[in-house]
Amino acid sequence: MRIDIDSYREILDTLTRNKARSFLTGFGVFWGVFMLVALMGGGQGLKELLEKNFEGFAQNTVIIWGQQTSKAYKGFRKGRWWSMDYKDIHRLKQRVPELDVVAPVLFSPWGGSNTAYYGDQTTTPRVQGTSPEYALVVAPKLYYGRYINDMDIKEQRKVCVIGKKIYKELFKEGGDPCGKSIRIDSTYYQVIGVDYASTSMNINGRAEERITLPLTLMQQTYNRGNEVDMLVATGRKGVVMSTLTDRIREAVTMAHFVDPTDEQGAMVFNTEVLFQMLDNLFRGVNFLIWLVGLGTLLAGAIGVSNIMMVTVRERTTEIGIRRAIGATPKMILSQIISESIVLTLVAGMSGILFGVMILQMLELGNTEDGIVAAHFQVGFWTAIFAALMVSTMGVLAGLAPAARAMSIKPVDAMRDE
Repeated sequence: MRIDIDSYREILDTLTRNKARSFLTGFGVFWGVFMLVALMGGGQGLKELLEKNFEGFAQNTVIIWGQQTSKAYKGFRKGRWWSMDYKDIHRLKQRVPELDVVAPVLFSPWGGSNTAYYGDQTTTPRVQGTSPEYALVVAPKLYYGRYINDMDIKEQRKVCVIGKKIYKELFKEGGDPCGKSIRIDSTYYQVIGVDYASTSMNINGRAEERITLPLTLMQQTYNRGNEVDMLVATGRKGVVMSTLTDRIREAVTMAHFVDPTDEQGAMVFNTEVLFQMLDNLFRGVNFLIWLVGLGTLLAGAIGVSNIMMVTVRERTTEIGIRRAIGATPKMILSQIISESIVLTLVAGMSGILFGVMILQMLELGNTEDGIVAAHFQVGFWTAIFAALMVSTMGVLAGLAPAARAMSIKPVDAMRDE
């Protein structure tokens, strides 16, 4: 069989044109994989950032506090203000045995109007008093020292745990402040710990702006008697807190002549609802990420299939020549599918690498005190799964063009020429 130089030139020109098309199609696959990796890594980082806002806060928690009543009860008019007392802790534990930890909280009567001093430095903290059990509900992140213990409560020691912002504003020189005394209004307290917790799930303001005292000392210093402003409680393992809400409200209100059905007068906030909302939100976000990512990948694979179809059509003469000189249909099939796999795999791996690089830059840009705030990255097996998925799409994208290539007969190819 004689093939002139013009035919070889045409085949070469066809391959050159196909390279440009292959590049454009490969870019579609590259962009699809990049979008999938970037969205998955970004979603993971966003989830970590939001979870960091609730870090250290027990998920099975209820917060109880008294407000102005909205119902009359046993001779008491509605609109009455009332407050809980220390005995309500024992009432809760006795009547609702499913509760694990019950911790009291007492706030300064002046809210955020307190002033703290150390030397020439001043700041305006929020002051609260509580018991050691509070650390089991809202875990402190101690940078120096310790938290309040039972002896501090029993002996009414004049000690305090200060938040991160308070520490930086009062002790600008840095170092361990434990053992040093600060003045809050007119009373001196010895610093025993520095809490670096930065959770956004806060009680009485942000943890970094708060000074914590022993509950008994707080009651004595501010002449609050046996009062408690708030109770925070956690349930035992496996207990659904929403099933205990009515019993908790009843256990607290009965001793204070408040209607147990008065949801406004006795507030019981269940944090399980909040965490369930977050879980549902991220399920929806993950579904959207996979939907967008796979949709973009599918569009890229369709592009690969289309360009391979064009390639086969323009290489009809070449394929016919190969069939004429002895190439089998299996060889033609393997060639087309191999080209499709290589095209999608190279583009896909490039997309994965580029996505990982962008996520790494984003991760390095989200640091706090030299510590990475969130990990905007995908897992190793996730990347492997993405690579396998791209390869599979490459095979599927090459099936139709390969079937067309196998159907080409040498005689028809020569006639087309």
